[in-house]
Amino acid sequence: MEFLQHKARHDAERLRGRAFWNQVRRSLRGLPNELLPFDTVRKHFPHSEAYGGTQSIPIKNIVGSVDRYRDFDYYFLPRLSLPLNRWIGIRAARLEGKELPAIQVYKMAELYFVKDGHHRVSVAREDGQIYIDAEIIELKIPIALDEKDSLKDLIIKGEYVRFLEQTTLNRLRPEHQTILFTVPGRYELLIEHIVTHQYYLARENARAFDWKEAVMSWYDTLYLPVVEDIRRFKVLSRFPGRNEADLYVWIMDHRHFVRESSGLDISLQAAIRDYSARYAPGWLSRIGQRLKQGRRSSAQ
Repeated sequence: MEFLQHKARHDAERLRGRAFWNQVRRSLRGLPNELLPFDTVRKHFPHSEAYGGTQSIPIKNIVGSVDRYRDFDYYFLPRLSLPLNRWIGIRAARLEGKELPAIQVYKMAELYFVKDGHHRVSVAREDGQIYIDAEIIELKIPIALDEKDSLKDLIIKGEYVRFLEQTTLNRLRPEHQTILFTVPGRYELLIEHIVTHQYYLARENARAFDWKEAVMSWYDTLYLPVVEDIRRFKVLSRFPGRNEADLYVWIMDHRHFVRESSGLDISLQAAIRDYSARYAPGWLSRIGQRLKQGRRSSAQ
């Protein structure tokens, strides 16, 4: 028993060194080094709750905590300021072969947030354990999440779910292409685009267009053609770190600006080419942005 306690303490001290270097590496790369806060993530998603019973879950998909997200780092190691007595006790129990109780988690899509059992998760990860038993409360949401999603990524996905609720685009166009931005707060712009499109449809056709008609027409005649041309002209490669939804908004704003400032009614394709020519970063800047993206991806 004394030997196992000594071994557990040695493991904990070794873990302290790893936690320190984790902090250094992630700080240098501008990456957060803590778990995802459950309450912050949850409030951005409309959801319903259901009890899921006790199941074996993949440890790699445990990404956050209900109330201790600042006590553990991104890799579920105790932060340097956290006492290790609890960790040592659980590690010693594992070395003795004792069976530990299931942890308690909230589940969102395929991600898990710990309610109780943080030290058990940490020890299990250090042991190379792949799965752990967990009592689950599931929050049902209509979108896939990834264990590499940052807090910003999850906030954007939550906003996207609310956009789908407002537009019902996922029901009107079940095969629609996912519309995700790289920064939060952009979906209200799309709602404004649809409202404006609805107004012009009514004026040009001398009849009222309901919301569903406007959403389908906006997607079919504005959003999708712009995205298809962005791909055809390979515009996205000139804007590293951005995606098609970002470029759609910028290009539409640019088209509106050209119309207002010059009186010219330029086509969507002309707006795409002109925006790319005017505002794409230089090649040196693009290389730097891609290298930065690569470093961040490798660190996650």
